[in-house]
Amino acid sequence: MARGGVLNLAGAICGQAALFAVMLLLARVLGSDDVGRYAQCYAVLALLGLLSLSGFRAGLTRFVAVHLADDDPAGVRGTVRLGLVISFAGSLAIGAGLFALAPVLADALHDPSLVTGLRLVALALPASTVCEAALAATRGWRTQRPFTVIGQVYEPASRLALTGLALASGFGLTGALWAVVIASWSAALLALGALVRLMRRVAPAEPAYRPRELFSFSTVSWASSLASTGLIWLDTLLLGAFGNGDIGVYNVATRLVTLAIFVLAPINAAFGPYIAYLYRQGKLPEVRRIYAAATGWVVRLSLPAFVALLVFPADLLRFFGGTFATGATVTVVLAVGQLVNAATGPCGTLLNMSGKVWLNMVDNVGALVLNVALNLWLIPAYGVIGAAVAWSASLVAVNLARVTQVWALVRAVPVSEGMLKGLLAGAAALGAALVARWLLSGSIQLAAGLTTIIAVYVGVVLALGLSKEDTMVLRSVRAERAAA
Repeated sequence: MARGGVLNLAGAICGQAALFAVMLLLARVLGSDDVGRYAQCYAVLALLGLLSLSGFRAGLTRFVAVHLADDDPAGVRGTVRLGLVISFAGSLAIGAGLFALAPVLADALHDPSLVTGLRLVALALPASTVCEAALAATRGWRTQRPFTVIGQVYEPASRLALTGLALASGFGLTGALWAVVIASWSAALLALGALVRLMRRVAPAEPAYRPRELFSFSTVSWASSLASTGLIWLDTLLLGAFGNGDIGVYNVATRLVTLAIFVLAPINAAFGPYIAYLYRQGKLPEVRRIYAAATGWVVRLSLPAFVALLVFPADLLRFFGGTFATGATVTVVLAVGQLVNAATGPCGTLLNMSGKVWLNMVDNVGALVLNVALNLWLIPAYGVIGAAVAWSASLVAVNLARVTQVWALVRAVPVSEGMLKGLLAGAAALGAALVARWLLSGSIQLAAGLTTIIAVYVGVVLALGLSKEDTMVLRSVRAERAAA
């Protein structure tokens, strides 16, 4: 798990850097209005992509891992074929509907200029869905290489390169969205190739189709994932529905905060297949151990970024242009909610991979309902700050519920020795950063502040000493590098 997590982290750094650069290019070249339009189109792609997957992302990972643990090659082959065919067929139907109804949706969002962008999203949807499904299946082999190389490095990097080329050629927002289409289709072909190579390791057998088993899990997982993604993107669409002009500012602030917690997704990806495998074998002490260790890694790797967001929000937003600095309050509010998300670790993944997907669905749907209610209440009066409060409150509520459920299920808690040491180091870095902001001003304030945060944080972590799990991870990574 450590080797897979480190590989995923490296990929996530590349992927998040590429996505950050895409947003920076759009903000610098096109301005906040087109950033808002791009964000709305991408929100539609994310939501309809999950609708197309029908929950097979988690289902493919879990059941491939389970069938491999049971030495059932027929089950592996049947699960992969069923998941891919249904996902692709669903995405084609939904994409065709979006292409036809793009003018209606653009009118609902009070922006007729979105029609072309929404139709390009319809073209990208089948490829994006197939890519997600194929990469989800590869993770069932407890390998993270295809997911990392294709999903986290190639697709974002190719989108960045194509976006830069489109903007330099004067194609504007339409060119940037064509970049999404081309990157999605090329990534889908690579993902299918990686899956075919892994399938060759499976013993020959007539595929065993067990739709009831897969659908019962995946349907619930679909509702859960749709609600979870809705929690991320629905506020952007609601701001558009209310005609709020600060969608671009809000989206940049949101993506900046999401960048701070980018470590959660790659660690979740490495963590999930092992949970399915170990829980199937009844090894609950190991489940508890790796849950605590994974949460500790998430907290310690993300804390310096959260300190920077809390102390220097306006300075960080100015990278995108002077007008985006108005989102400083939004950034701080969102950072508080995501910090709680980091501190509870991959609790939702643990519920899914242990077979309690219905419980995770209830959590996510409840959080989405709460988020929508708060947005409808707060956006008309407080605009983007109201949307930020709604998102943070929903994140805190759903993660506290999940932690309680994980304790009831496997008696696991997210607290570990490494996590406590990280929190102490984070508190020290926060104090040092506040002093630096008070003492310094002008152009050197941000650079000196970030340097102070990293130096103090790393120094305190090393002074407190590494935990047993940290030592094990370092030895494992060194061993793999030596073997390579």
